[in-house]
Amino acid sequence: MESEQEMARSLLKTSSMSIRKNLLHQTGLSLYNTSHGFHEEEVKKKLKQFPGGSIDLQKEDSGIGILTLNNPSKRNAFSGVMMLQLLEKVTELENWTEGKGLIVHGAKNTFCSGSDLRAVKALATPEDGQELCMFMQNTLTRLMRLPLLSVALVQGWALGGGAEFITACDFRLMTRESEIRFVHKEMGIIPSWGGATRLADIIGSRQALKVLSGALKLDSKQALNLGMVDEVLQSLDETECLEQAREWLKQFIKGPPEVIRALKKSVTSGKELCFQEALQTERDLLRTLWGGPANLEAIAKKEKFCK
Repeated sequence: MESEQEMARSLLKTSSMSIRKNLLHQTGLSLYNTSHGFHEEEVKKKLKQFPGGSIDLQKEDSGIGILTLNNPSKRNAFSGVMMLQLLEKVTELENWTEGKGLIVHGAKNTFCSGSDLRAVKALATPEDGQELCMFMQNTLTRLMRLPLLSVALVQGWALGGGAEFITACDFRLMTRESEIRFVHKEMGIIPSWGGATRLADIIGSRQALKVLSGALKLDSKQALNLGMVDEVLQSLDETECLEQAREWLKQFIKGPPEVIRALKKSVTSGKELCFQEALQTERDLLRTLWGGPANLEAIAKKEKFCK
């Protein structure tokens, strides 16, 4: 009997590990489904009722994607259609095997002011709120797990949902006169796109509680001191800032895409899986690289140098 119980526990553990690893590393998998009470197609129908703006994606030959939040008349606030388009772009990026990096920014020197209030007012029931929460949690978690090194370029305001968005990126850059603010408390709610969870991971739970409960206005100096951002850019010109962000990111994505992507996957696994599962993921990823073209080329160069 004891051996049967052990086998059952082992099977359950293996099954659970497989599910978690699949969510991390397979494309097109949603965090939520009907078993969670989430009906994605119904939510999409509701979001289609709120047009405005767009999410634009440009994939460059360098392996860098440029994702633009484009709704400047609303300070790049998310309309329902933009939420749908963001999921589409994330899915496209999941399948971009040549990609190595991603820059997220807002059009016209503003990052994002959160959600369009038209949609917020119309989707006013607790059920609507939970559905929207699950939809955006799914999208931003999948963005966070992309095998690309991502950086949010904060120009102008990153407010509410915009502040949550930047926590889904690996790195954050700010301009001197930009501002990050989680305004949720003043709206009578809490962050619900995964922002509170990710913020605590970035700056620690104690500082995150201060930032959220105080609805603090974080300028570039404060955000840098907190460890919220990695660097402050000096230029205020939109085009120059984007080019500076491009150059900043390039220093971390030198090398073949398969190596950069494997590195990102291994770090994501270390953060989200238990220790033994993360070690297993490292072994699996190494098998895809060891003895491969990049590995053999690097060894040949070292041998030539050492002679």
